Amino acid sequence: QVQLVESGGGLVQPGGSLRLSCAASGKIFSINDMGWYRQAPGKERELVATIASGGTTNYADSVKGRFTISRDNAKNTVYLQMNSLKPEDTAVYYCNARIVTTRLREYTYWGQGTQVTVSS
Repeated sequence: QVQLVESGGGLVQPGGSLRLSCAASGKIFSINDMGWYRQAPGKERELVATIASGGTTNYADSVKGRFTISRDNAKNTVYLQMNSLKPEDTAVYYCNARIVTTRLREYTYWGQGTQVTVSS
């Protein structure tokens, strides 16, 4: 009844940029924290960045200064602007959100994932 749909992944050369988007839809009352995680082959899923409903952000050390997370509360959408991309940023990127449904219950939802490949 709630979906997160991601877009914006792809292949980019080292030093390039990509912008990921994740739109939430369905029976939403409100959205608390939203974030991005990533999982590289053979590795565990890791936090990339989070943003609270009020705009407070948190970043993994590995992406600080290169990635920027933002959100548009009117559109129920979270973005991840990725600059100065490195081959080690290659992973499947997952959107995450803590959403209060119209039944006033909070659940954590995940998107389907979008592949980001950084390679020359």
